[in-house]
Amino acid sequence: MEISKIGVVGAGQMGNGIAHVLALAGYQVLMNDISQDSLDKAVEIIQGNLDRQVSREKITAEERDAAMANISTTLTLTDLGPSDLIIEAATERETVKAAIFEDLLPHLLPHTILTSNTSSISITRLASRTDRPEKFMGFHFMNPVPIMQLVELIRGIATDKETYNACLAVVDKLGKTAASAEDFPAFIVNRILMPMINEAVYTLYEGVGSVKSIDESLKLGANHPMGPLELADFIGLDTCLAIMNVLHDGLADTKYRPCPLLTKYVEAGWLGRKSDRGFYDYRQDPPVPTR
Repeated sequence: MEISKIGVVGAGQMGNGIAHVLALAGYQVLMNDISQDSLDKAVEIIQGNLDRQVSREKITAEERDAAMANISTTLTLTDLGPSDLIIEAATERETVKAAIFEDLLPHLLPHTILTSNTSSISITRLASRTDRPEKFMGFHFMNPVPIMQLVELIRGIATDKETYNACLAVVDKLGKTAASAEDFPAFIVNRILMPMINEAVYTLYEGVGSVKSIDESLKLGANHPMGPLELADFIGLDTCLAIMNVLHDGLADTKYRPCPLLTKYVEAGWLGRKSDRGFYDYRQDPPVPTR
């Protein structure tokens, strides 16, 4: 099927990044959020990121202007109903995601494909809450979306081939690479990445190393561009904890037990960059470790 109109639910870090790349690829994008301030901020961020791409000669000024013209916003979720494809990029909580899809159902076109940008939650379970499990799948972008090249495509047990091929065509048009993942907790990237981050937090919790020594060890010893604790702050510690809980609950293996220190940071509201404090304190320049 031909996809031209795409709805994006959520104007946060992932939502605005997804809207950015879709609009730049020529899709008509309608972005929804419950907050007008969030929508305004998202448009401002997209404009700034596109301007940066122009200054670096990645795109032309004409392409930037066309992309911005492709983006519109709404506070009304049901306005997304006439879309060919909807990408949900709300918070990583299953109850929130399920409620969004249930609210959308009465307003969808018969051919509308529903997808979730979830990084860990069962696609089959989310799809079962809709009237179109065959037209439902996981569409997992990496952060930051305009830069990262990978998109995980996750089929639920009922997802049909036409739906998968339509989403694959979107990934191709974006100039990104698709990885097909089976519907198991956390899929591919986070099944591998999050336990590593959780183990880094355990290493800190047990006093094996400091924040600085752990991050420097992985950057210099394993050639990682970011240390695991720095990366956790970038992702958001609440998101890391949510994914570890999905792994722990879904696979029933104690090796996925979230580190108590990760839980404590989240309980304190120290969520990383988005709250200005996590394993580093971003209120200072340069950021300093908090432990």
